[in-house]
Amino acid sequence: MTNKTLLAGALLALLPPAAFAQDSNWSGTGEFGLALARGNARSDNLNGKLAFTNEDAQWKHDFYLSALRNKAEVSVDTNGDGVAEKLMQLSANRYELGMSSALKVNEVSSWIAALRYENDDFAPYEHQSTLSIGYGHAFIKNERTTLLTEIGPGYRRAKDAVTGITDGDFIARARLNFTHQITASTSLFDTLLVEAGSDNTFASNEFGVAVAMSDKLALKAGFDVRHNSDVVAPLKNTDTLTKVNLVYSFK
Repeated sequence: MTNKTLLAGALLALLPPAAFAQDSNWSGTGEFGLALARGNARSDNLNGKLAFTNEDAQWKHDFYLSALRNKAEVSVDTNGDGVAEKLMQLSANRYELGMSSALKVNEVSSWIAALRYENDDFAPYEHQSTLSIGYGHAFIKNERTTLLTEIGPGYRRAKDAVTGITDGDFIARARLNFTHQITASTSLFDTLLVEAGSDNTFASNEFGVAVAMSDKLALKAGFDVRHNSDVVAPLKNTDTLTKVNLVYSFK
C-alpha cells in the first residue's frame, strides 16, 4: 500500500459521518495566481489553493489543497560545444493537502485531529506527512477579529531529499490563525504553523491582505515563508513566496 493510499484512508477515517450529510453547511474559497514574464528574461509561475469548511453546532471540518509550479529560463550547454542554449527549466513544484476535524467543547474550546501532507521537488525534504491531535482555543472571536490557536502532540514521517532516507519522529504541533477586518472590504490575515521534532522543525507563515471586489470575488496579496531547521548543503533553510491572487468564495 502506497503512502498516498494510506493518506487518503487516514483522511476518511478522521471524518465523522456528519461531514457527508446532504444538509451540511459547506463554504469555501478558490484562489488562483498566474505570472508570465517575457523579454530579457522568461518565467512562468502558477499557484492556486482550494479550501473548504463544514461547520455545525458540534463539529468543524477544514480541508485544503494548494499547489505551486514555476519554470524559469536558464542557459545550459547541452551538447558540450561551448555554446549555451536557453531552456525553460522547472524551478518550483510543490503541492500540499490537509484537513482537520474539531469537536467543540464550548464556544471557545475544542479537541482537534489534523493531518497534513506535502510533496516538494525543491525542498530539503521531498515529502512530509504529519498526524496530530490537540486542543484548540479562541482567544478572540468577534465580528472584526479572530485569534485561534491549536497545540498538541503528533507524529511525522519525512524523506530527506539528499540522502533519500525516510525517518519518523514525534513532534509538537502548534498553529495560530489571526484575522482582522480593517474596513468593510479589506481584511488582514496571518497563519502560523510549527511542527517541531528532534529531526527537524518545520515552520510556515502566511501573511497578507485581502480586498473584496464583490460578494464573491476578492484580490489577495500575500507573503509566504517556509522554514526547515535541519538541511544539508547546498539546500537552504528558508523559502519565500510573494503572490497576488484572485479569490472566489462559494457556499
